[in-house]
Amino acid sequence: MTSRPDEARHLRDLARLRRVRDRIDREYAQPLDVEALARGAHMSAGHLSRQFRLAYGESPYGYLMTRRIERAMALLRRGDLSVTEVCFAVGCSSLGTFSTRFTELVGVPPSTYRRQAAQATAGMPSCVAKQVTRPVRNREARVPEPHLA
Repeated sequence: MTSRPDEARHLRDLARLRRVRDRIDREYAQPLDVEALARGAHMSAGHLSRQFRLAYGESPYGYLMTRRIERAMALLRRGDLSVTEVCFAVGCSSLGTFSTRFTELVGVPPSTYRRQAAQATAGMPSCVAKQVTRPVRNREARVPEPHLA
């Protein structure tokens, strides 16, 4: 059984973690690192990383990169920017790291995705295209198919 002070501290930590996640969602294109995020949440970098992983199933850096890749996918579907331009537009400073992470999450390199996405989402509203092409984060649970009796 937990005491009230422990429960209150846990709730405060969860609120801080939500603020960190919201900051990553808003500022994904800015240079962010775990130390800066931790300072903003008044936590140590190690504590933030451990608690973020417990709450969201991946590290703050992993979440940031997933957010950047999601945005990169949308920019690549548009087709008016090169892969290098997209890499820098989403806040990545290394084309190699961007391409590696993109390939890990999406399953194909960004240049291949750019070619295939134009065909696959042709005529599809952008809000639908975003949902059906969303990358799967590490350890994200798949939604089971409903059982129809």
